[in-house]
Amino acid sequence: MDLRTAATRDPDPEAVEFIRFCYRRRRVGWPELYDEMCAVAARGLFRGLVTDDLAAHGIGFSLFDTPALAALSASIVVEEQAARRPMTVVIAPVAEEVPAEALPADEAPDIASNDGPSDRVVARPQVEPIRASEISVRLVAVPAGA
Repeated sequence: MDLRTAATRDPDPEAVEFIRFCYRRRRVGWPELYDEMCAVAARGLFRGLVTDDLAAHGIGFSLFDTPALAALSASIVVEEQAARRPMTVVIAPVAEEVPAEALPADEAPDIASNDGPSDRVVARPQVEPIRASEISVRLVAVPAGA
């Protein structure tokens, strides 16, 4: 099978799940992943499917099927690695939305809303010493390096 024809077809969802299953068992690159897929297929560890059953879903282990399997595996490995990238957790105080008329006259609003008249503003959180048990924390996942 040609790599160009393998890349243009949509893979069988069962084939994609098989490769994900094998990759999650051993997070390795192509040659080792191929060995893992052969072992899983030989033992029927993925939903009881063996080599012949997987061939019906587009997973072939012959020399001629290897380029297509390698291309499909590479794209799935990239997706899996992107999903596992490290995340940075940022702890930020939660700003409350209050009506503009509720603010004292001498306190200017920090940020006005952009969606219409300026009748609601976001008030700056008050900075007062408080106990750690009284802090409401909101965790936000941010990709590392952002």
